[in-house]
Amino acid sequence: MAQKITDIHKPIIVKAAKGNAKAQRNLYELYAKAMFNICYRMMNSIEDAEDMLQEVFCEAFKRLDSFRFDSTFGAWIKRICINKCINELKRRKLNLELNEEITPDAMQDDVEETNDIELKVEHIKHAMGMLPHGYRIVFSLYMLEGYDHQEIADIMQITVSTSKSQLARAKKKLLEILKAGSMELTLN
Repeated sequence: MAQKITDIHKPIIVKAAKGNAKAQRNLYELYAKAMFNICYRMMNSIEDAEDMLQEVFCEAFKRLDSFRFDSTFGAWIKRICINKCINELKRRKLNLELNEEITPDAMQDDVEETNDIELKVEHIKHAMGMLPHGYRIVFSLYMLEGYDHQEIADIMQITVSTSKSQLARAKKKLLEILKAGSMELTLN
């Protein structure tokens, strides 16, 4: 029999599920920053991320009585957060640029080329913001949130090969953006 995961915040979660405003505020304070970061990476806008964060916590508090401690609260609310962002992006009918196939040549990493690029956090964040929505979402879910391709495929309702190709294309596009940025820096 598998051992259930116990959550370190169980007493707060139980109180919050009963409608205790102080406990709900405490959960918000514990998880808001991490969920905001996910929202921001997916929505690519501070205002949209703030809106999504509020929706995430409203939904989480509405559904809190369904939380069964089978996972950590952080994992549970993270799933709500990602699903809310993806649903909002779909609702807006953004072109996710999801293509089914990619040639193996396009998936080769240009490791040598990255040595020439000045990789500063600000440049990478800026470059990520310039990625097409589909690329950015898959890149964020895989590289930053730690989801595997099967999980991404399930979340986004795409195939595993599409997830892999989007990640490969995102990496390639990110390198192009970073290279172009480093060229501009050397020219100035």
